[in-house]
Order: sequence, then structure tokens, then C-alpha cells
Amino acid sequence: VQLVESGGGLVQPAGSLRLSCAASGFSFWSYTMTWYRETPGKERESVARIGSAGGAADYVDSVKGRFTISRDNAKNTVYLQMNSLKPEDTAVYYCNARSGFAAYWGQGTQVTVSS
Repeated sequence: VQLVESGGGLVQPAGSLRLSCAASGFSFWSYTMTWYRETPGKERESVARIGSAGGAADYVDSVKGRFTISRDNAKNTVYLQMNSLKPEDTAVYYCNARSGFAAYWGQGTQVTVSS
């Protein structure tokens, strides 16, 4: 089982980034996918979640209207489009796959928002 995040980096405030998480080794299409983020001294926070069939998604209030989660089950990939980035979005972003008691994590990708 692998979840490999990519797309992080350094971006200026108000900029955009698109994170990707490529999955392998499990039935991606049947898993709920969630993007989390973590900063030093804080608990890992759920940012955006999308169900196995796509469609409706949930977001933490702080990113609503700025971030969009999507998935391509044919490519076993989930995305996080991040627009209007703020310094407080700086974190390590992780993708998570969950189905029942099974849960998998990626290694994380650093997003830094700074001028």
C-alpha cells in the first residue's frame, strides 16, 4: 500500500498550489480520501474530505471557498487545489485513505506560504 503526495512547495500569499496524492496497493475507489495538515505544536487537522464516489465534499471552515478536493478513480489519485493561500496555511499536508477499520497515510508534503 502506498500513498504518495506531491505538489507542495513555497508560494507567496494569495498564490495557488495543487497537491496530488497517488494511491496504489488497495481499492482506491472504495475509500474515503481526506487531506490533513499538521504544524508544529498543533494537532493534525482534517482539511478536506471526499467520499468514495466523489461528489459532495467537506471542508474545515478556514479553507472553505479557497480549497477544492477532487478525485480521479481511474487514476487512483486525489487532489487538493489550494487558492488564495495564506501564511496560516503553512503546514505539512498528508493524504489519508479510510474504509471501515482500514486507514493509510502518505508521507506528507510541505506547503510554505511566505513572501
